[in-house]
Amino acid sequence: MANAAQLIALLHLASLTLPAHSFSYSQGLEAAVHVGQVSDETTAAAWIAEGLDVLAVCEAPLWLLQFADWQAGRFDTVAERDTWFLATRQTRELRLETSQMGWSLKRLIQQMEWGDGALRSALAARASVTFPTAFAAAAALNVDPHDGMTAYCFAWIENQMAAAVKAVPLEQAAGQRILFSLHAAVVRAVQEASRRAACHPPELSTFSPGLGVLSARHATQYLRRFQS
Repeated sequence: MANAAQLIALLHLASLTLPAHSFSYSQGLEAAVHVGQVSDETTAAAWIAEGLDVLAVCEAPLWLLQFADWQAGRFDTVAERDTWFLATRQTRELRLETSQMGWSLKRLIQQMEWGDGALRSALAARASVTFPTAFAAAAALNVDPHDGMTAYCFAWIENQMAAAVKAVPLEQAAGQRILFSLHAAVVRAVQEASRRAACHPPELSTFSPGLGVLSARHATQYLRRFQS
């Protein structure tokens, strides 16, 4: 971490108060609770850890690639990868989730005037933008890419923990134990994402059939509190 200003920027971006509406989504966790796959603190922790492994092989390395291209002004490449990522989302719910969160963050970036004019213009030109692409644009605020990736992964597990506390349900202390137990897993996820992003071509894997099945089931689930 280079300085306090960068740390504060990362804490801001990783905050659950960021109006990207991540609290509305469980990314399949609510469906896992519904079918009994997640039922207590232990199974919730296992679910989130497995989800972090999925994040580390596609969304996280893609974030690093988007971050580098935003900074270098390679906006056409950003757009191509963003379109590809949206196409890899396995269900309608998952596509709507990343698009809606991306739109909210895109709007905030314009309102806050984060980044330079060229970046904001390129972002505004996108009719639709996924969440990792928008977050990568926001994190271009003079932060280290690996620190930004760490913040991204931590924000993801924190949101999953908050969803588990509501959906299982769990005590707040159980949620914090889950979050603390995954500190080392976040470090490993960032390392794996960095390795995959550095490969030529990048090693991106979208294989997560269990998540796809649960997400599809969630779309017709009778009672639910989350949008995905």
